[in-house]
Amino acid sequence: MILGIYLCYMDYITIYKYSLCVALTLMSFFGIYFLTAPTPEKPIFDNYLRSRRIMGVAILVLAVNYAVHLFYGIRFINVKAAISMNLSTYFLSYWLFSSALTALLDRFYLTARRFVTHISLWILFTVLSGTILLVFPENYMQKIGLLIMASWLFIYGITLAYRLIKTYRKAVKLFDDTHSDHIGAYIHWLSIFTYWAVIYGVSCGLLTFLPDKYIYLWVISSIPFYIYLYCSYMNYQIFYEQVENILETEISSEQIEPQENEQVIVTPSCYTEIEKNLSEWLDSKGYVSPGLTIRELSDALHTNRTYLSTYIKATYNMSFRDWITGLRLAHAKQMLTEHPELTVAGISEMSGFLSQSYFMKIFKEQEGCSPARWRKSQI
Repeated sequence: MILGIYLCYMDYITIYKYSLCVALTLMSFFGIYFLTAPTPEKPIFDNYLRSRRIMGVAILVLAVNYAVHLFYGIRFINVKAAISMNLSTYFLSYWLFSSALTALLDRFYLTARRFVTHISLWILFTVLSGTILLVFPENYMQKIGLLIMASWLFIYGITLAYRLIKTYRKAVKLFDDTHSDHIGAYIHWLSIFTYWAVIYGVSCGLLTFLPDKYIYLWVISSIPFYIYLYCSYMNYQIFYEQVENILETEISSEQIEPQENEQVIVTPSCYTEIEKNLSEWLDSKGYVSPGLTIRELSDALHTNRTYLSTYIKATYNMSFRDWITGLRLAHAKQMLTEHPELTVAGISEMSGFLSQSYFMKIFKEQEGCSPARWRKSQI
């Protein structure tokens, strides 16, 4: 019986070390690559490079934690010290991860004041959690203290995630209000990763307090997490320049236009002029122009962008992108029924869609079937 227990224990140790070894190897590679890999030599990529380097530091911080577990077996020597180290590492990593991702959408997020604040909070958290675990006697006071620290860590992580999601939604709203194309799709991975990070971070915090035999789950779960992060960052580099150009242009416009127009009040007479000019533009099917922006449309209508955006929201109760997409879909349906000789790909392009796959996707969402099947049903 003793031999059986010993063999089971050794099997667990083997799984634990193998999973740590695989995770540590991947994390070390990703972290070093994020820190050292080149980016296009353009000033606009400076913020992307800064974000990626911060993410590299975050991954390497966690890699050091894994290395201590793998090479020193701290969990089997001193469980309290291991838990204290994990809590401190997670707290710092939460901030590094959220800062790196938030900076991709808000270049002004990282400030000296914010840096000092979060580093101070991390030092305070580390000192308090270490004191509770290593100095306090094992009684109800220690349990209460650990509960407080775990709650602090959880609330801190959720707060950072909320800030990131808020920034993400603001960016998506900006894209939808100013561009006819689905620019928000380029940053959708940020939303997915944030929710995944919250789940992963909370689970890691909980697994820290679980019996040793379950710890390998914490290690194994990190492997797909970091692979997804690496692939997302590398893929986003392709679209980063386009997204950042839009953010810079539109945010600058938002800061300037209210100052220019703060003395002007939007009145029904303004709407009348917009409605007249817009009617002529709709008759000319200007909405089939690929890559259309609200700035281009406001210039064509000889009106203010803010007025036009307000008019569209008030009249159609939708964003600029949704409104243009609806017009393009209606045009595509007309083409499908009136021109059976044209292909779906051709109609997609003629209707202003830059991507046939996106056209197929939104068409199916609206009609419940593909354009080809819908066309057959109309015969």
